[in-house]
Amino acid sequence: MTSPAKHIWRLLAWGRTLARHGALRGIENDPNTPVQVKRLARIARIGTRQPKEPDYAGAFRAIGPAAIKLGQTLATRPDIVGEDAARNLLTLQDSLPPVPFEQIRQSVEASFGQPLEALFAEFDPEPVGAASIAQVHRARTIEGRDVAVKVLRPGVRERFARDIATYEWGAAHLEAFGGEATRLRPRLTIANFKRWTNRELDLRREAASASELAEAMGGVEGYRIPDIDWDRTNGRVLTLEWVDGVKISEIDRLREAGHDLPALANRLVLAFLKQAISAGFFHADMHQGNLFVRPDGTIVAIDFGIMGRIDRRARQWLAEILYGLTTGNYRRVAEIHFEAQYVPSHHSVDEFATALRAVGEPMRGKPVSELSVGQMLDGLFAITRDFDMQTQPHLLLLQKTMVMVEGIATQLNPAINMWDVSAPFVRDWIRDELGPEAALADRIREDGETLLRVPALVRRLEELFPPRGGAPEPPPLPEIHLMWEGGGLGFLKVLSYAAAVAAGAMAVGALHITGLI
Repeated sequence: MTSPAKHIWRLLAWGRTLARHGALRGIENDPNTPVQVKRLARIARIGTRQPKEPDYAGAFRAIGPAAIKLGQTLATRPDIVGEDAARNLLTLQDSLPPVPFEQIRQSVEASFGQPLEALFAEFDPEPVGAASIAQVHRARTIEGRDVAVKVLRPGVRERFARDIATYEWGAAHLEAFGGEATRLRPRLTIANFKRWTNRELDLRREAASASELAEAMGGVEGYRIPDIDWDRTNGRVLTLEWVDGVKISEIDRLREAGHDLPALANRLVLAFLKQAISAGFFHADMHQGNLFVRPDGTIVAIDFGIMGRIDRRARQWLAEILYGLTTGNYRRVAEIHFEAQYVPSHHSVDEFATALRAVGEPMRGKPVSELSVGQMLDGLFAITRDFDMQTQPHLLLLQKTMVMVEGIATQLNPAINMWDVSAPFVRDWIRDELGPEAALADRIREDGETLLRVPALVRRLEELFPPRGGAPEPPPLPEIHLMWEGGGLGFLKVLSYAAAVAAGAMAVGALHITGLI
């Protein structure tokens, strides 16, 4: 277990890096920052020269791989880091110098237990991409298929585990300060971050996520997931179909190839809604480097290390919230927040509806180039403090992905109106999932499942209350008062207590000997 001194030392070292990039200024000036954190920030910046304009993204890159991932997560939390910092962190690209090819070769051969040449006929030693967790090489299998091979960086799991332990320690102490720090729930934020990164550090999980998403999106035209080569995939190596296409960020090349950019923007938005609302399982790392466009206009997604999942009830709430904001039904949006217990019941539904109107009304009927989903989220974060609304960690990935999708769609079509694109899909989904026919079907299904459980319930009751059998029912036994209970006979009482303690000690000793504790 890491000592508190090591955690403090790491935090101070990271704090000095943040200070050199001017990234502590906002923390110190924020009135909601706990006094203890401000004091630590002042200590960390002693002797450093701070630039006029803070560079949060540069600071997180300098700290290391885990910080890069954490920075990308915090980009969705302007309520924690502030609007300026969140905007700057959105530019944080997950790229690092590549690992030498010999280390990659050793890692692949060790994970499969055979030479690289037994798996691949060709393997390009120059990576096509190098990120904080892994790097990707182009290769050709011995069967002649062109593939992309993703390999974890050596030692990355151990480094992430060390850094996340300090994040957990720091978040726990920050939350213990109370006040605004408690409402923002930093411990849950780090817990979610840990779960996401642990998933990324097991490439079998990424392969499974890609396979599951491919099934969910099978009927969606113009959106595709590469096939997985399961024979060349394990926890440290992922092999999948090579994608030939243009990065969706290369607008000029897309235009030269004759692609309909507004149609691509609409297709991307609808693909995200299909994943998040219909399937409840979505690609949560939809930045520009992870989306390609094939010559036929098909959008191909890659990199499935970060995935989001939303249960059916939360998806129903989400769909109603989106539809309520697009149609101006702020009262219903407010009611959903109270039904979901996002807002404590001692607040007024009507007051919350009015606050939502102040956020949603400027958005209606305007293109993203004027007002955006990101701005809407900023506005929502601003009113959550007034209504004691705690952070909902399960929605963080969704918020992050919404901002990413909006940014790409705006580049493809600056005049796109996200609400106009989203509203028909959301309306149809609500009709199908929340209409009277759907409610009746759900009731029939639930009642049928309940009836099917009745026989098993009866059997469990019989196990608790078995039949009498052949022996007669025993007569009631008299209650006997034991000598060591109550007053008197002090010696016997002490003796019985000592015997009990001795028996307990023997039991603990036996467990130690057998290795059970």
